[in-house]
Amino acid sequence: MSSAPQPEQEYARLLDLARYDILDTAPEKAFDRITRLAARTLRAPSAVLNFVDQDRQWGKSCFGTTDSTAPREHSFCAWTILSDEVLTVADARQDQRFLDNPLVLGSPSIRMYAGAPLTTPSGHRIGSLCVFGDAPLDLEPADLEALQDLAALVMDELELRLHNRALQSQVSMQGQQLQELRQLVTHAQVLEDINRLLDATLSPQEATLEVSRLIGTAIHADWTGLMAFEADTMTVQVAHHQPDLNPALLAFAARLPDLAGGVTRSLRNTKHTTYLEDYPQHPLALPEGVEAGLKSAAWVPLGQHANIDYLLIAVRADRGRRAAWRASDRALLDAAGRSVRAALVRHSVLEASVLQARRDPLTGVANRRAFDQDLERRAHSRQSFTLALIDLDGFKLVNDVEGHAQGDRVLQVFATALHHEVRDFGQAYRYGGDEFALLLDPTSEDDTMEHVDIATLAARQVTALPLGASTGVVKAEAGYFSGTELPDLERQADQRMYEAKRRRQRLRAQLPTKV
Repeated sequence: MSSAPQPEQEYARLLDLARYDILDTAPEKAFDRITRLAARTLRAPSAVLNFVDQDRQWGKSCFGTTDSTAPREHSFCAWTILSDEVLTVADARQDQRFLDNPLVLGSPSIRMYAGAPLTTPSGHRIGSLCVFGDAPLDLEPADLEALQDLAALVMDELELRLHNRALQSQVSMQGQQLQELRQLVTHAQVLEDINRLLDATLSPQEATLEVSRLIGTAIHADWTGLMAFEADTMTVQVAHHQPDLNPALLAFAARLPDLAGGVTRSLRNTKHTTYLEDYPQHPLALPEGVEAGLKSAAWVPLGQHANIDYLLIAVRADRGRRAAWRASDRALLDAAGRSVRAALVRHSVLEASVLQARRDPLTGVANRRAFDQDLERRAHSRQSFTLALIDLDGFKLVNDVEGHAQGDRVLQVFATALHHEVRDFGQAYRYGGDEFALLLDPTSEDDTMEHVDIATLAARQVTALPLGASTGVVKAEAGYFSGTELPDLERQADQRMYEAKRRRQRLRAQLPTKV
């Protein structure tokens, strides 16, 4: 399956879509009538009105099917928005673009598809009105023309609503419209910068803080901050503020984590951007914020990473008309919020895959690949550390006598106990087979041996056979290893481990045989 490429000027297209404020809204009769009419006119079992967001298609209206929301890489409509013409697929099972698509192989089992793009006055295609079915359907040119006409009706409805909102907001002067258009172009560049930033090698917290700064600067907010919620704790970082901002408002923002209640805490789990044009009138407004001159605020959910919820806050002080949130401001905040949330999801998936690649599937501790990476990292840090290599004595006998399932259980118990012993100052690794390794902050040989002994005692509890551990410990002094000496360091630990093994074997040989 091949996913559709992005259209040209994708970020401007996303901003154009955000202007209509249609995503994630409830079903409406006006659009349901159009999808129903499309299905009946083209004699198709199903019709859907889809909008193509950054990482998904979202269905505003469905006829003959359930919710059509799907990842963008599975979307037929993502292909439709690449052209002004109706996209027709006679048999998706024979089309290289779709033959292994989950929407073809599974529900709703699409075979026939026809979609007309929804084109805005500025020329951006933001979605599709489409019909589809699980059986072939012959469509005439008149059918496709009718589908285009119905798609135009959708855009007429969207434009009418947009114009009504503009009239209600009394935005009628040509100068204001021109300013909004220029601002939209500027914000499209900001959104492109944000997406480029999210692809950089920054941590999620660094990226979200920098995004907050870019947005605060672009929308001329008086103060912009990044809230982080972890368990019952809330922290705040200042991303941007105007030089002439009232010091009382700065002090209030710094004290937010210490204040009980308030609008911010109530929006921790929100999924949508929240705008307040008149903060003092909100029932949860904090008196300290009102006294400091807070007039309007916007809260943008940026998503979650590592059990931390991120929330961007943009604030404007009471400075007259500039306190209101303009349409272009809202479009940028909404689109940027979706971009960051999608980026954090991608980051979490990538981290999970990296973590999986560094983990031993049997024992759950880090694997040899992780050991090699971490050993090189510690060497490059030029800080002292301790390396230990461990071999389980008697493990082969456990496998031979009690079976491999019991042998696996011994390895799991030993690895878990070893991990818990050293997790506060180092890392345990499965080096290979019945061998393990430790990379620790500077630790004496006796203390290292004690940690290994405790893990060995734990493993002995799950086998009736004698079990021990031979350990070789080496300490790397600060600044000594440049990386080229690492193989020698491992060999030294390996030699000490086998010396310990031979000593144990000699001691066992000297013990009297029981009759």
